Amino acid sequence: MQLSTLLTYPLMLTKWSAILNPVIANPLNNVSILSDVVLKSGVNNINHLLSRDPQGWFLDDIQGAATIYRSAAYNNKILQLTSNAAVTVSIGVF
Repeated sequence: MQLSTLLTYPLMLTKWSAILNPVIANPLNNVSILSDVVLKSGVNNINHLLSRDPQGWFLDDIQGAATIYRSAAYNNKILQLTSNAAVTVSIGVF
């Protein structure tokens, strides 16, 4: 979708904000990357540094073969992940 430049100023503000506000509000725009996090086999508590409950997380990089999943509810300090193997990862938290 293109932003039209052939609109009156009031109509431009309305139309452009309707297009851009959902993009700006996307929580993935505020991702914090935790690099080189060493996970041990079993439960791992990782300080996510957000100072609020996360909305989600993803693995950005994984340096080995492992199955990793969230094993506790989100809270404002810790992301609890369980791994079936020792591995180093980078985690995106938002």
